[in-house]
Parts: sequence; structure tokens; C-alpha cells
Amino acid sequence: MKNENEKLDQLFENLENQWDVHEMDSQHTNRFSEKLALKKRKKNFGFLYAIAASVVVLLGITLFYPKADNHKELKFASKETKQTDSIFTVLIEHQLDQIKAKKSPENEKIINDALHQMKSLDSDYEKIMHELEVNGECKPIIYAMISNLQTRISFLQNVLQQIEETEKLKDLKNEKTI
Repeated sequence: MKNENEKLDQLFENLENQWDVHEMDSQHTNRFSEKLALKKRKKNFGFLYAIAASVVVLLGITLFYPKADNHKELKFASKETKQTDSIFTVLIEHQLDQIKAKKSPENEKIINDALHQMKSLDSDYEKIMHELEVNGECKPIIYAMISNLQTRISFLQNVLQQIEETEKLKDLKNEKTI
């Protein structure tokens, strides 16, 4: 340890007149502060650009990728009510897709009548949803909502059954003529 201290002392003696002990000019501090402030402003602009870019991306996604589900979300409903509504809605949409896929000249009238009837049931459902928003969740409104959804599902099932019967009759007629 003594040896190291001696080496340090010798180093300081050799560098004795070479130390920069002059005071900085008064403007040095001001220039340094300005440079720091400039860098800070640049960082803030970068952050603002990042926010702006995020907003543009979110708007782009919203505009160019519309929701697949056009069904209105229940704003004032409980989790259970929303879940029930969404399950029934998926079933109804699935059955509607099945019906539309079976459209042909023979069953076009049945399908058009069914879609017209569905508009009426949808209108009733919108009234129920309005009541739900105005009066909140209560048993009669929830029962009306579920009843409407069940009615729509059973109606669509009956329509599908009628379409299948029509197709079977068509096939039987074609077999008899051959």
C-alpha cells in the first residue's frame, strides 16, 4: 500500500503545473443549459409524434376494419345479460346465414317472408332494449328480452324445417318424373 501511495504522490508531482484550474466563463453555464433544454424539447416532440401516429393507426383500424358484429351492445346491462344476449345473437345470426344459403327460386317466397317477419321481431327487440336502458334491469324486461330471442330462434328453426321439406318435395317430384 505504501508503494502505491508513493506512486500516486509522484504522479501528482509530475502533473502539478498541468492542471486546468481556470474558472469557466459566465456564458458556459448558459450555453450548457440551452443545449439541455433543446434536447428535452426534441424528446417531447418525439413523444408527441408517437402519440399522433398511434391515433392515426387507431383511426385507420376503426375505419378500414369495421366490426363484424353490427349488433348493438347493451350499455346498461349486467355481465350475465350481455352474455345471454350475445349467445342468442350468435345463434340467430348462424341460423339466418343457413337460411340465406338455401335461397333458391322454389323457396324464395318463404325466405323473403321470414326475413320480413324477422324485421318485425328485431323492431320489438329494439323496443325492449330501449326499455332496458330507460328502466334498468328488471325481471319483466329481461324475460321479454329472452322471450324475444327464443321466439326468433324457434321461428328460424321452423323456417329452416319448411325449406328442407320444400326441398324434399322438389326432390320427390323430380324422382317421379324421371
